[in-house]
Amino acid sequence: MRRVLDHIPGTTFHGRNAEGVENHFSYGVDYILLDPTDDGPLPGLFSRKGSAFAQIRDRDHGGPPGQGRGVGWVRDVLADALPELTVGRILLLAQPRVLGHVFNPVSFWLIEGAEGELRAVISEVTNTYGDRHSYLSHADDLAPITPDMKLSSVKVLHVSPFQPVAGGYTFNFDIQPERISIRIDYRQGNGRLLATLTGPRQPLTNRALIRAALRRPFGTRRVLGLIHWQALKLWWKGGTFRGRPTPPSPEVSRPASRSETHS
Repeated sequence: MRRVLDHIPGTTFHGRNAEGVENHFSYGVDYILLDPTDDGPLPGLFSRKGSAFAQIRDRDHGGPPGQGRGVGWVRDVLADALPELTVGRILLLAQPRVLGHVFNPVSFWLIEGAEGELRAVISEVTNTYGDRHSYLSHADDLAPITPDMKLSSVKVLHVSPFQPVAGGYTFNFDIQPERISIRIDYRQGNGRLLATLTGPRQPLTNRALIRAALRRPFGTRRVLGLIHWQALKLWWKGGTFRGRPTPPSPEVSRPASRSETHS
């Protein structure tokens, strides 16, 4: 089994059609896919614990922002929710800290079975207020997650002030050795928001980090700025603004309905 330390120079697409307001955009983003338990050598510009230009720290994932426990948290969640699952490798797909700043609207814990097959995913959603909730996805019988499998969860976390805390998500995960493709389809009533993340898997190197910095300066500061820019556009188009409700108390939601495949 090959070592996983990948850079994903990806593209995220968001398309909304709800309450009579349409909005679409597509941006480039940089994700890193890694095994957080791997103590092997890292590029000089990337660090897991010390200071570096880019970092992925355990404290940023697996629990409340800034108080995360990394893989230990994931194993506790799985032991409680899926004690029958034989867990193999656990991978993290996330945007890195750049020059000390991090903001991940969504990052993903990819849980493999004993043979390296994808068996479960924890989608870690964080809003701009600093609230976080995670959605656990898996097939009813814990069968391997295939690209055509639809995995549903009820929405419980306030994400956008222009969307209600209602309705649900349908997740699709296509994780291949050469590339990743993730699709999140949110529906509430007649409204819909489709979000996708796609991109090739390439070795994480100093050169890749430098190229990413030149192509998309400021890392997740840029992501946060673009989120507020799109919010301003929705307000200008007449979107209904909703205040922040009380965050949900459970950290993790289980699947909402039976898994399905596309017909």
